[in-house]
Amino acid sequence: MATRLIEEYRAQGRRPPNLLVCGTPGTGKTSLCEELAQRTGWTHIDISALALRRQLHEGYDDSRQTHILDEDAVLDELDDANQVNIMQGGFIVDYHGCDFFPERFFDLVLILRAENNILWERLEARGYPQTKVQENVEAEIMQVVLEEARESYKHEIIQELPSNTLDDHEANLERISQWLLAHMEQAPRV
Repeated sequence: MATRLIEEYRAQGRRPPNLLVCGTPGTGKTSLCEELAQRTGWTHIDISALALRRQLHEGYDDSRQTHILDEDAVLDELDDANQVNIMQGGFIVDYHGCDFFPERFFDLVLILRAENNILWERLEARGYPQTKVQENVEAEIMQVVLEEARESYKHEIIQELPSNTLDDHEANLERISQWLLAHMEQAPRV
């Protein structure tokens, strides 16, 4: 898919869709989003990186070894015409959780899933302490992110995608690309 796709949307007077890509840490969200942004011309927003860069957090949780996201500040940043203005479309948002994002922001919500043993190995390779690895694998087993999405968005915009292998990664990129092309055919004029 050519990177000119986003320009095609706008040239046709259509608002490009926004995608939300979620999943337990280690499921491959960021690598999928980076490559998808490269292929499509959409803007990738890694919420964790944005929060650190713009100081959109409320401190650091030592026990979980992570910053505490200021959800209201993140939403203000995304919904501000002087900053991101997500409502103009063409964004791929990447974060492990999804329940605080308004439904109006997104046209498609993708939940990446990984098998427990694969996820465990990925998180260990990142150097996560055993307690953090175990907590994240348990969250994946309990389908925490998927259930959060089901409670927050219309079921027809949620897609669950396997993310265990490079073949899965490529298939996901192709599937999303096909969805974007189909969406362009049906996208309302703005």
